[in-house]
Amino acid sequence: MTDITIIGGGHNGLVCACYLARAGKQVAVLERRPIVGGAAVTEEFHPGFRNSVASYTVSLLNPKVIEDLRLREHGLQIKLRPQSNLFPLSDSESLSFHRDFADTQAEIARLSPKDAEALPAFYGMLETVADFLREELLRTPPNVGGGLPDLLRAGGFGLRARKLDMAQRRDALDLFTKSAADVLAEWFENDHVRAAFAFDSIVGNYGAPSTPGSAYVLLHHVFGEVNGEKGAWGHAVGGMGAITQAMLKEAQQLGVDVRTDAAVEEVLIADGRAVGVRLADGEKLSAGKVVSNVGPKLLFSQLVAQQHLSEEFRRRVRGYKVASGTFRMNVALSELPDFTCRPGTDLQRHHQSGIVIGPSMAYLEQAYFDAKQFGWSREPIVEMLIPSTVDDSLAPPGQHVASLFCQQFSPQLPDGASWDDHREAAADTIVDTVARYAPNFKRSVIARQIHSPLDLERKFGLMGGDIFHGALGLDQLWSNRPFMGYADYRTPVRDLYICGSGTHPGGGVTGVPGLNAAREILKDL
Repeated sequence: MTDITIIGGGHNGLVCACYLARAGKQVAVLERRPIVGGAAVTEEFHPGFRNSVASYTVSLLNPKVIEDLRLREHGLQIKLRPQSNLFPLSDSESLSFHRDFADTQAEIARLSPKDAEALPAFYGMLETVADFLREELLRTPPNVGGGLPDLLRAGGFGLRARKLDMAQRRDALDLFTKSAADVLAEWFENDHVRAAFAFDSIVGNYGAPSTPGSAYVLLHHVFGEVNGEKGAWGHAVGGMGAITQAMLKEAQQLGVDVRTDAAVEEVLIADGRAVGVRLADGEKLSAGKVVSNVGPKLLFSQLVAQQHLSEEFRRRVRGYKVASGTFRMNVALSELPDFTCRPGTDLQRHHQSGIVIGPSMAYLEQAYFDAKQFGWSREPIVEMLIPSTVDDSLAPPGQHVASLFCQQFSPQLPDGASWDDHREAAADTIVDTVARYAPNFKRSVIARQIHSPLDLERKFGLMGGDIFHGALGLDQLWSNRPFMGYADYRTPVRDLYICGSGTHPGGGVTGVPGLNAAREILKDL
């Protein structure tokens, strides 16, 4: 009999386990795969070439989690990108975003002096709302219809919101409800500048910049920080697996029993409460409480017997939206990409940045509508990172690995087609897309690792290939995440909790859902 059993050894499961074990609880973590880390793992995908498999870059990992779990003491190093982003626009033109604000403003001024002038106010607006959001990250949202604690939480939120003046409240409302296209149109005139900012609105979001609610997805990607620098992005030395391996070390030191190759097939429920789990090999494990680190849709559609849920709740589960439109590739390269807009295969600053192919608003829009019609975009949106340019442990000398994070690819192909039959063709489309801007790219590919939406679902349990465990729409955020009435990491089944990205504050490698869930579990104990 274990005090608490956690289903899934992804980063939030490990975080939750550490906080519970630190409080003196006996905790077991059961991971289906032979390695813990969930989507934040590093693998060798070709002899001599290693890379982050799914999650691929660091910003949202919460500083409190880093400190409390002693991740740096366990070997975690995060290196800031020397340059933030490069947006190739044509054979000869590009737009660079730098860590230094003045340099970014000068770049934008080349395209539009008016937009460069608007940039400080726009950044100030984003930062104000992001700071407000940061205040809410480590707080449990109030449950609609809950008791006194929920009324107090709601009241506290209202008091904090009063700190914003009326203009700032309007900005917050815009970012939570409008499309990114509508918000950006109020600030900028140049199409390339709008597209550069709109990219964040479609990352992990199966929608277009014109889709209502996409402005929040943009905001979601700016509330992080790296090494104390707000809004920055960086590389974990050794890949994203370095984060979860550091978490594993802390968990083991705290006495957490971590089991791999332990697939959970059912949450055992008796008299309306969770009492343990049944593994795929038939073994039954008793527990005082069960915590799920898998997505809400997977939990309630596959691991909880339906007779334990009301018909209304089952309907909500069926309607829970999971779709990222994400296709993830790693490639081994014989040389660095030679972009025609920034020529040369010698290491340059832009090779150490996020290189985003999505040059215009029309391009971003069409990518989504192509996916809706054909299954995947004929001109996909591609973000390329080349982590071996800042971490030479990932590839042999003189060679490199690149992460390709690609949008838009429908979780369900039309006419009943399977991704098993089309994944290679889609990967070819991605390579060809990059080669239009870097002609040497195609011939430099030594090997590739492909994860279609179906691969992401099978390998990591991400239903619909959804990297966030559920779409980040207003109907699935804050007090509505994952479902109204269960925003406090509890579920309709007593002693069954959720600690993954399907809860507040949502997806990304943050560790915050695991931290918050542990706090609520300890309250009940």
